[in-house]
Formats: sequence, structure tokens, C-alpha cells
Amino acid sequence: MKKVLITGASSGIGLQTANLLALKNYRLTLVARNEEKLKDAISGLNGSGHDYLVADLNNKEDIEMISELFQTNRYDVLINNAGAGLYGKFTHLSLDEQMGTMFLNMGALVMLSHAYLKHAKKGDSLVNTGSILAHSSFPGGSVYAATKSFVANFSESLWYEYKDKDIYVMGFNPGAAKSDFHKHAGRSEGSFPEFVLSTTEQVAKELVNALEARKKPRVVQGWKNRFMLFGFKFINRAKAISIMGKISPGMHT
Repeated sequence: MKKVLITGASSGIGLQTANLLALKNYRLTLVARNEEKLKDAISGLNGSGHDYLVADLNNKEDIEMISELFQTNRYDVLINNAGAGLYGKFTHLSLDEQMGTMFLNMGALVMLSHAYLKHAKKGDSLVNTGSILAHSSFPGGSVYAATKSFVANFSESLWYEYKDKDIYVMGFNPGAAKSDFHKHAGRSEGSFPEFVLSTTEQVAKELVNALEARKKPRVVQGWKNRFMLFGFKFINRAKAISIMGKISPGMHT
């Protein structure tokens, strides 16, 4: 039975991914900050043998605690799904909070990727959850989008470094989803036009399918998101950025 560790797994995309993998008889270790939510999440998973770990990935000691697991426990898959963002104009937002976003989305992800890949074996997989915003710009969410560009570049480079060892690295890039991410970022999912939103189930299904296919270094979720990025190739950057600015909840302040 394959073992998977998922960060940011108590709700949203992380939890839906865990649900799908449990149905495929994977054994899950879920990581998040809220123990009650983790207990509820574990109780709802198909199968047995699942466990959880309470950890705050803005805390280096907690990251080191997880990293030590990879020395003594074999995980076939690590999904770095934990992440955060803030909606708003750059100077209107707390600098400390934006620096915290940078550490969580990049620093913690790099530290866990490093710890995992040091012990990874043939057939193992690392998935780093980025965003469609990695491949566009996003006024009203500039720091968040920039961190996801880092995740995309980092993941694709690792894909090449490890492909000949049959260790699969994927940068997974979902679009806007109907999740509590938007509430934590300071807005609601209703701030986005309905046509751009996917359900967390749709996102998780594409992630799991791509994980099992083990082919692409970059996976952009959702045909609408793929179509948008394709269309941006035919217009100038100023126009593309303006389109993103008009739909950004962070600019509506």
C-alpha cells in the first residue's frame, strides 16, 4: 500500500485529494495546523491506517519535525499543498504578513522538498501545488502570484534533475477554486466571476490523474485556465495584465 503525506490537508484541495487517494487504497498522513479539522478529515477517509500530524509550516521547528519523518518512514508521495495568500494592493497589506506568505509558499516548500528528495527512491513522486497565477500576473495579489512563479520554476527544474532516477516531480497549477482559501486571503470566492471557478473535487481529480500518469513537469488544471493562458500568447503583456487586474478581488478596494 502506497503512503502519501499531504500538507494543508484539513480542507479544500488538500482534503479532496486525500479523499480520492484513500479511495484508491493509498495510506494518508495529513498535515495541518488545526487538530480538530484533521481528526474530522481522517474519520471521513476510506480505509484504515491513516494518521495526521499537527504542524504550522510557518514554524521552522515544525518543518524540521516533518523532515525527520522522511529519514525513518518511506513515503511514496509528498504533496506540498499548504499555501496562503492575501488579496489587496501591495502597500495596503501588512509587510510582515506578505513576508510570511513568502516563507510558507516558498521557504517551507523548499525545505520539505529537499528533505523528501534526499531519501526518495525509484517510483516516488513529489507534487508542489502552485497556481495558474504562476504563469500570468495578478494585480491585487502580487506577492502571492510571485511565490507561485517560484514554485513553478523550481518544480520544473527538479523534474529534469530527477526524471532519469524515475522520481517524478510535478508542478501542479490550479485555477481559482471554490474553497476557503479566498476567505483566509481576505475575500470570498464570490469575488470571482463564476465562470472562472472550479470545484475542489475537479481540481483534486486532475491532480490525482496527473500524479498517476507521471508524465508532465507542468500541469495546468482546467480547460478554461489552459485556454486563458493560450489566449494570452496572442496579446501584449499590458493587455493580459489588465485583464487579470479587472477580475482580481484584490483590486476592488
